[in-house]
Amino acid sequence: MTWHVLTPTTAESLQAEFALDVLTGLSERPKRLSSRWFYDDRGSELFQRIMALDEYYPTDKERWIFETHGAEIAAHFAGQTLDVVDLGAGDGSKTFTLIDKLRQAGASVRYVPIDISDGAMATLHLAAEDRIPGVEVHGVVGEYVAGLRWLAGQDQRQRLVLFLGSNIGNFDKPRARAFLRRIWSGLRTGDHLLVGFDLKKDIEVLLAAYNDREGVTRDFNLNLLTRINRELGGDFDVSRWRHFGTYNVFSGAMESYLVSQEAQTVRIEALRQCFEFQAWEPIHSEYSYKYLAHDIGSLAEKTGFEIRGRYCDPEAWFCDALWRVV
Repeated sequence: MTWHVLTPTTAESLQAEFALDVLTGLSERPKRLSSRWFYDDRGSELFQRIMALDEYYPTDKERWIFETHGAEIAAHFAGQTLDVVDLGAGDGSKTFTLIDKLRQAGASVRYVPIDISDGAMATLHLAAEDRIPGVEVHGVVGEYVAGLRWLAGQDQRQRLVLFLGSNIGNFDKPRARAFLRRIWSGLRTGDHLLVGFDLKKDIEVLLAAYNDREGVTRDFNLNLLTRINRELGGDFDVSRWRHFGTYNVFSGAMESYLVSQEAQTVRIEALRQCFEFQAWEPIHSEYSYKYLAHDIGSLAEKTGFEIRGRYCDPEAWFCDALWRVV
């Protein structure tokens, strides 16, 4: 496996963006931090643990879809030479199942994972050697759209882009449309996108998934404060904060917050600024929007894609939608 790390200038630019986002978000009312910054190496490790939790159903549901409907998905690519581009690859386990199905359909596959975490890419390297031996793997360390831009300058294979899990839910509906249009702009007619959608369901199921008994989701959210301390010279005392996850029935989103458990002042050296927090004041950290079936068709139509297939688990908790660039 080889991988391409985006240039140090880009890394420096990302660090500057992180600082600007923190400054902007903590200066607003109500305060907020972007979920974009969850995935440093520690955050990526914690998210792998979240995906293995009993309460966190999307991983198992999507794995079931690939095991059961993978051959049906792969039939769209039978005999093709194909780049499988995995946005936010994680440990790659679900993707490896799909790649197996594609190879069984006679597709010649190159695997191109894109992930912001260099540590996650190194772990994925080892997993790919074991799980999909013989498949060429070329990783890209960087943000999704930057990685797709880089890939667009490479050879002209057909592409199947994967945006799995419930990652699309981290965007509200206007930003989801904008993000998908940016993906569309980096693809060619005939390329495909496979998107995972977490569907609306019993609210108790949702609440349990984002408030697990082991506290891994709590640690994942609190790690954002630890990252600010490490990279920006913050002095957050993480023990004085708690994670709170709730469901907004009006927007259809799970919402995550970091809540100050007492009045406190936090200084962030890189910003040369202090921030005041009242007791029980929240920082919003994440949205995870849930979808109805008809939302998926509308989103495809508005972003330049046509639907080639929809694949759901038996409970209809999760759906993977295969779209084609038109």
